[in-house]
Amino acid sequence: MSAPRARLEPVLRAIGPLAVAVSGGVDSLTLAALAHRVLGAEAALMVHAASPAVPADATARVREEAARGGWSLRVIEAGEFADPAYRANPVNRCFFCKTNLYGAIARVTARPMVSGANLDDLGEYRPGLDAARGHGVRHPYVEAGLDKAAVRALARDLGLGAVADLPAAPCLSSRVETGIRIEPETLAFIHAVERRVGARVAAQGDPRRAVRCRVRAAGIVVELDPASLAGLDAGARTDLAGWIAAQAPATLARGPVRFEPYRTGSAFLVGAEARA
Repeated sequence: MSAPRARLEPVLRAIGPLAVAVSGGVDSLTLAALAHRVLGAEAALMVHAASPAVPADATARVREEAARGGWSLRVIEAGEFADPAYRANPVNRCFFCKTNLYGAIARVTARPMVSGANLDDLGEYRPGLDAARGHGVRHPYVEAGLDKAAVRALARDLGLGAVADLPAAPCLSSRVETGIRIEPETLAFIHAVERRVGARVAAQGDPRRAVRCRVRAAGIVVELDPASLAGLDAGARTDLAGWIAAQAPATLARGPVRFEPYRTGSAFLVGAEARA
């Protein structure tokens, strides 16, 4: 048994019957897989919220892993798009998103809720953690002292295949600059751009490459990890920029499509400063 698994299993057993909030990323899928193996289908309920902010392929991935592993899965609607505070996209938008999510989970089960937050998340701006605290959500990875690298190692130990190398994938709303209203058509556009650009740079190697389509007041910015950005020549950038401009909803700001280095959380603005 790997060290991450040995540290995490006692935490899950101590919690007992639980509900795992499963987004479709490596953290929550790995937590769900181990919870199912440790507690069994009767005691480990997986809950996934389908939403315009969640890529369809993430929902499909959750369904596939649930079917493969024999999980007990509930797919619900969190209802955040009915919340004006969320749609207004303040700097703490994630608080309203997670408040709606955990409230929706609490309506389908009285079990303790657990999330896939890990130690690395504690060093970032995560207003969703405040919402989790208000709903008594526990973070088993944090309690077991596991960071992102340990989660990926655990995914490999559990035989989850490609799940272990999934790139980081926050919700699509995280790409929209603070203060720009969250609209379903904007999120669909963002997802389409990231799929198109991702396919273009896919041959460059690392499956965990970063591709972000940022919607800003000044226009559209595509952020890429250094290797992907360097591998995209002028012709490719021109072709992609033309396609992106043609696909952009009319409600978005017009201007040249720019390609920049990837920066975590660069859609968050406080005053005139972007969070790095």
